[in-house]
Amino acid sequence: MGFTCGIVGLPNVGKSTLFNALTATISAQAENYPFCTIEPNIGKIAVPDSRLQQLAKIANSEKIIPAQIDFADIAGLVRGASKGEGLGNQFLGHIREMDAIVHVVRCFEDTNITHVEGRIDPLNDIEIIDTELMIADLESLERRIHPLLKLSRGNDQEASATLSIVEKVIDILKEGEPARSIAHKFENKTLINGLQLLTTKPVLYVCNVSEEEASTGNHLSKKVEEFARSNGAIAVTISASIEAEIAQLSSPDERAEFLHSLGLKETGLSRIVQAGYKLLGLITYLTAGPKESRAWTIRKGTKAPKAAAAIHTDFEKGFICAETISFDQYISCNGEVGAKEAGKIRQEGREYIVEDGDVIMFRFNV
Repeated sequence: MGFTCGIVGLPNVGKSTLFNALTATISAQAENYPFCTIEPNIGKIAVPDSRLQQLAKIANSEKIIPAQIDFADIAGLVRGASKGEGLGNQFLGHIREMDAIVHVVRCFEDTNITHVEGRIDPLNDIEIIDTELMIADLESLERRIHPLLKLSRGNDQEASATLSIVEKVIDILKEGEPARSIAHKFENKTLINGLQLLTTKPVLYVCNVSEEEASTGNHLSKKVEEFARSNGAIAVTISASIEAEIAQLSSPDERAEFLHSLGLKETGLSRIVQAGYKLLGLITYLTAGPKESRAWTIRKGTKAPKAAAAIHTDFEKGFICAETISFDQYISCNGEVGAKEAGKIRQEGREYIVEDGDVIMFRFNV
């Protein structure tokens, strides 16, 4: 089960620097000119989870395999992108393929790095991109009206239901509000999701500040944080240049010492990945054994058979039960054997909703 967050923003805000740090590579160029990123680079990022090390130690696992989330570095947007300015059409097309948007906002001053708008104003930057996405959605929906009208006049019930949604979303967009402000009100999620709107995607704002302000943020990042709170979004403050330096340190001790010297408890990248998980409504369940200890990604609210499909579709098809124990009980009982002796392992059926941190052994028969 793959989930992809698209890293977006105006040119020269630190998108590619952040992506390079996330992937610990230099596969994406990070040059001081617009559109140095044309095709989206995609990197698979491990989700930090200290529980895996504890599981592996008890299960004597040969390998540890964390959950992963994909990040894509997408070309910088400029004003007028919805009309094809810059690389707007490519940019918007790539965003439609993403599950969520990571919007990098410049919150640092640096005369050596040009700003495409000629000034540092993160809320204005956010407005530019939001406006372009709303215009693109509006144009997309207006093109659907005529075909839907024809089908609804022929008593096509699905077309009539879709038309009703389209008309309501168009009204919201014309008022300058993104589609996500009304999308949660529709009972038929399949129809609204099928419209593939840019402004229904959840957004994580990443405030890129200077190295000196990485631990405290600044007045610009605080404006973005307040904006995010008031719009039901999430904001994380980091210094992309610091993250790039940390990515070059191979030793965990070196990284910890470097973070400590900057007054930071964890990397900004760790917080971004965790926030991305939260943004997408994801959780992990765990499996442990001599071969490997592993985290598996599922959506919150997933029932046991569908969760089993993350390992293999046969597990869902032939699902019998999920032998389940919470992570805390697994640790306190010193593993599966101790948990069985203590009567802590539960046999859960098809209706069981998997919880974050469940340690599971699936029983199936195909």
